[in-house]
Amino acid sequence: MSAPAPSMFSPAALERAGELGLTLGRPNLEVFAETVLAAAQQDPRLLVVTSDSRGSARLVGFAGALPAQLIEVGIAEQNLVGIAAGLADAGRKVFAVSPACFLAARALEQIKNDVAYSNNPVKLVGISAGVSYGALGSTHHSLHDLAALRAINNIDILVPADNTETRWAVRLALLADKPVYLRFGKAPLFNLHSNAAAYPEPGKALKLREGTDVAFVATGETVAHALLAAAELAAADGISCQVWSVPSIRPLDTEAVRAAAACDALISVEEHMVNGGLGEACAALLLESGCRTRFRRVGIPDEYTVTGSQSDIFYHYGISMEGLAQRARELLSGDRVRS
Repeated sequence: MSAPAPSMFSPAALERAGELGLTLGRPNLEVFAETVLAAAQQDPRLLVVTSDSRGSARLVGFAGALPAQLIEVGIAEQNLVGIAAGLADAGRKVFAVSPACFLAARALEQIKNDVAYSNNPVKLVGISAGVSYGALGSTHHSLHDLAALRAINNIDILVPADNTETRWAVRLALLADKPVYLRFGKAPLFNLHSNAAAYPEPGKALKLREGTDVAFVATGETVAHALLAAAELAAADGISCQVWSVPSIRPLDTEAVRAAAACDALISVEEHMVNGGLGEACAALLLESGCRTRFRRVGIPDEYTVTGSQSDIFYHYGISMEGLAQRARELLSGDRVRS
């Protein structure tokens, strides 16, 4: 099992989170594992296929409780996807679990042909996604997975931001009669929704904060940083910020993105290369809609990625409370351009 992730938040960010009443939850992978186990205990057709990743995926408990419902293929991601596709074609409900950096690269042909084009409803689970592996470096980063999978028809893409969104995402995947990709990191995340929060309509973004000056449209583990940046800007600068969590990259909630663009500026935030992910999806939608709101993409730029922990990389590239607040100030300081 890989080592626990260090805190992704600076002391100032943790202080701001306390002021907002945010409580720290668990890594989404733990919630994924327990949700899948609960479902599998009720349905013997549900199988989990892993590629030497049960420890990293927090599936050791699943293997102990339901050994006949977990299949281990070893370090063989192409086999993982091919076997999962065959099982799904035979009527099983299958979660294929592997590090995102390998699943969406080494097994991309199998995802395209055996899963998507053949319409086998495999639930592909990319674990330790983004820069979760930290100092292991670019070989282990998955900064391409959203772009690669957005270019393949017939795969829904879900990137939950907290434990509640993870439960929703797993349940949505179980109900889907098509391929789904779920993307999870390793770090404990702030709880952004109450346990009693209403189950969202599939494909919808979730508004976490009202505002009029700048909108943050974020996904996955970056959402909490955007929410903290909004609080920082309100307290320090009197800037009113709207914040959206986008757990569904495909289908994308186009109405929510257009609504966010009613603010003076819009900033997309993702733990992914700025090419091909959420930011470019938003940019294309806004441009095609004739919207001229000031816009910036925040993510990993098109360069060799610096080495460090996930928190170090986030801070270096401005995916932090401090960095996002500064991006908003810079964007708002220009001439006002509105559609």
